[in-house]
Amino acid sequence: MELVVHKINGEKTTKKVTLKNEIFGVTPNDHAIYLDAKQYMAHQRQGTHSSKERSMLSGSTRKLKRQKGTGTARLGDIKSGILRGGARIFGPQPRDYHFKLNKKLKRLARKSALSYKAQDKNILVVEAFDFEAPKTKNYQDFLNSFELSDKKTLLVVTNNKDNIYLSARNLKKAKVVNASSLNTYDILNANNLIFAEDTLAEVEKMFAQ
Repeated sequence: MELVVHKINGEKTTKKVTLKNEIFGVTPNDHAIYLDAKQYMAHQRQGTHSSKERSMLSGSTRKLKRQKGTGTARLGDIKSGILRGGARIFGPQPRDYHFKLNKKLKRLARKSALSYKAQDKNILVVEAFDFEAPKTKNYQDFLNSFELSDKKTLLVVTNNKDNIYLSARNLKKAKVVNASSLNTYDILNANNLIFAEDTLAEVEKMFAQ
């Protein structure tokens, strides 16, 4: 698949790049995508939720009423979970939500996500660029050049492009990631995927491993 390389002002150049079919033209595997996206979202969870059980509460252990003859259910101490101010029954406890996936499956998921973007023609390639200083207006102008300011975009760059990252940080629908941090969830969450020209070689090398 061939794509024209654009300047950051939106103009087309005479250069073209070829997206490898082994990465951008595979048959998408939806289950692999599901597992990889699920893992990403699970790893975002802190897992620090906690509630108190009976043993964690302070309170009298005096039996509140006699066992029989009241016509109601038996009741123990005041820390019972069915009483107001009592313990939480089967409440959440701190836990780790992380789980492992095979490298081959994660690679397949990311190739599948990239292939979906290529099929929908939502991939854009721009010349390698950087900003002299972090400035949100510069990145907003960049998006406006391609009429993408109102859409979710993901720009994939090489390392040491901090000025670009900082310029996009305050824009709600814009995200900038290094090629090494490219993941299935971010690819599919964006309406349009933008690659800096010098990043494609790094992406291809990463998936060739």
